[in-house]
Amino acid sequence: MRIAHKLLILGLGITAVAATIGASAQTPAGDTRPITLVVPIAPGGGVDTIARVFAALLAERLKQPWVVENRPGAGGVVGLDSVAKASPDGRTLAMFETSAVLHQWLHKNVPYDVVADFAAVAQIATTPLFLFASPTLPVANLKELIAYAKADPGKLSVGTPGIGTPHHLAVAMLNAAAGIDITHVPYKGTAPALNDLLGGQIPLIWATPNVVMQYVEAGKVKPLAVGSLERVAILPNVPTVNESAIAGFDVSVFFGIAAPAKTPREGIERLSRDIAEVDKMPDMRAKMAPLGYDIAYADSRHFAEKIAKDHARYGKVIRDAGITPD
Repeated sequence: MRIAHKLLILGLGITAVAATIGASAQTPAGDTRPITLVVPIAPGGGVDTIARVFAALLAERLKQPWVVENRPGAGGVVGLDSVAKASPDGRTLAMFETSAVLHQWLHKNVPYDVVADFAAVAQIATTPLFLFASPTLPVANLKELIAYAKADPGKLSVGTPGIGTPHHLAVAMLNAAAGIDITHVPYKGTAPALNDLLGGQIPLIWATPNVVMQYVEAGKVKPLAVGSLERVAILPNVPTVNESAIAGFDVSVFFGIAAPAKTPREGIERLSRDIAEVDKMPDMRAKMAPLGYDIAYADSRHFAEKIAKDHARYGKVIRDAGITPD
């Protein structure tokens, strides 16, 4: 079955389930009050897709309504700030991904501390980032792209889901490491960036593969490189940035759920256990793999450690590259 068909079928199933049933991190069994899962970017991208998949599955498991609410703005800062300031009663949660640990380093004014102001619930999955190009761009690989960018400085532009996203970091890191100047064009999510790539307004995007694969299959988009250290199964013939141009280049995306910092531990741990059970479902890996996701559960403690570690690691990378906040 083609990726486009899988996404359509999956989306229809998610919509039907999420509309009727749900789950709670903090409330006892039998409580049917809804939980809001805030997605801090626009609908249509990888974060939104996986949020809706897991909200529906947790809903089905725990029999309590969840509402997935998109609150885009400032590369995710607006949505996450709303959760950081929400009542710590377990009824407002955030879809966390790698952007959250970058905000302090890529934005001048971030109204929360990603380590201190959130309680990590669990990591759900990971996915790589790819650099995709229009088939009309006269380059076949990353080395040719770098040569093209050096020959015509400032001519190329690349779309991302917004300032402060890992995609934005990938743009900045590639520019700094390769000595090129590809203009960053931030959007409010992957979908509008992809639309402009398909429409010819921009020649490049950094994106997770889930919403782009159907266009790769149709020959409307060509992948140039993957940002993870190793090649990935969904596009095994696409080389990494690490192997083809810049040693040590490593930018990928994690997905998880977080709550306001003072949310009671009992509820956090209960939801973390439920997420672990969802991740173990026999068909979960089969559903996620064709969309480019790797199921990678981490409990509350280990997810919190990852958030703190990645926050420090990427901060050093950004400072060493001379990248200043926008």
